Amino acid sequence: MSHGKFVTSINCMDGRTQEPVINWAKKKFGADYVDMINEPGPDLVLLTEDQKFLEYTLKKIRISTEKHGSKKLIIVGHHDCAGNPVSKERHIELVKKSTEVAKSHLKDIDVFGIYINEKWEVEEL
Repeated sequence: MSHGKFVTSINCMDGRTQEPVINWAKKKFGADYVDMINEPGPDLVLLTEDQKFLEYTLKKIRISTEKHGSKKLIIVGHHDCAGNPVSKERHIELVKKSTEVAKSHLKDIDVFGIYINEKWEVEEL
């Protein structure tokens, strides 16, 4: 196991979301590191109907939990997302649905949903 405290995030590939998520996770959880699973439209990742893609994403999460000891998963939705260009309200709805899916597959970790607003600030859901 690696040294330091890890958390895991399903975040967007959008570079504007990286620092807000990392900074929030460090402050909120006392994390040293954030393992990032970056995909366009991160709030859709766990809602996919593509079972191979879902299993591959869950495998990435398990690498973080098993190899780095992460006990927390953050699912991100954000303003101005090119991969999922919907309203803030829809992002929040999708993040909440995604957290439920994550909880059904990952019993041993805490799951958190966040929305990054137009000021690139984290809103905890």
